Amino acid sequence: MPAPFLLAQLSDLHIGTRGRLAYGVVNTAEMLSACVRDLSGLKRLPDAAVISGDLTDHGRPEEYARLRELLAPLRMPLYLMPGNHDDRDALRAAFPDHEYLRQSGEFIQYAIDEHPLRIVALDTVIPGESGGELCEKRIAWLDRTLAQAPERATAVFMHHPPFRTFIDAMDAHGLHDSAPLAEVIGRHSQVDAILCGHVHRPIEVRFAGTRASTAPSTAHQVALDFAESAPLRFVMEPPGYRLHAYLSETGLVSHTAYIGEFAGPYAFGGGGNSPRSGERAG
Repeated sequence: MPAPFLLAQLSDLHIGTRGRLAYGVVNTAEMLSACVRDLSGLKRLPDAAVISGDLTDHGRPEEYARLRELLAPLRMPLYLMPGNHDDRDALRAAFPDHEYLRQSGEFIQYAIDEHPLRIVALDTVIPGESGGELCEKRIAWLDRTLAQAPERATAVFMHHPPFRTFIDAMDAHGLHDSAPLAEVIGRHSQVDAILCGHVHRPIEVRFAGTRASTAPSTAHQVALDFAESAPLRFVMEPPGYRLHAYLSETGLVSHTAYIGEFAGPYAFGGGGNSPRSGERAG
């Protein structure tokens, strides 16, 4: 079987100005550097990477300049998209060589056709607000864009997930009215997955006849609390990213990778490269 197309998804980097800690606690720049080292050290490098929003903490030009420095070691095509902490104009100005950022005028949404898996990025940002929306113009763009390549397996990226997470404090700042999106996705069976950020946790759900998910943050994670009206808090759980492997025979196979120094890998059975006869792996 041929090697799959391997797509990395990073999300919710929240890069601030040099020396600043997010919320006075989180060194997001140092944590992104660790993520970049982790990705660069993989035995099989990703063929491309998408960062699904909240690239910076306040959308300031100096934050995007710092972000560019931190991402520079990555040696694969890199696709950026905004989240509610970002500023479209400042993002475009900081990455003038990323021509796809200018595909659709007012919004930062685009289609990338150079890979075995088509990448379609959808802009859900409402400037100055934490929640997101898909207005008629953005929904119409998505419908047209998907209709242009009905036979191409496609991953749709968006910052705000179109589903309820049951973390009430995040759902209060989620996507406003996902029904129009569900209607469009339901008409386009080539959409293999909807891949999101915003929630700082890996979550999986069925949506409009396909699957939708969120990625963990490369920095801090939102506390997993299903209590009604629980306050919004974050925890320093292991940071992570996602690796999506695509072959036409299998569709998209998604993994969550955690960033850090962990013991191992060890061979099953206490030695050698494979389990001894009679011993079970996994």
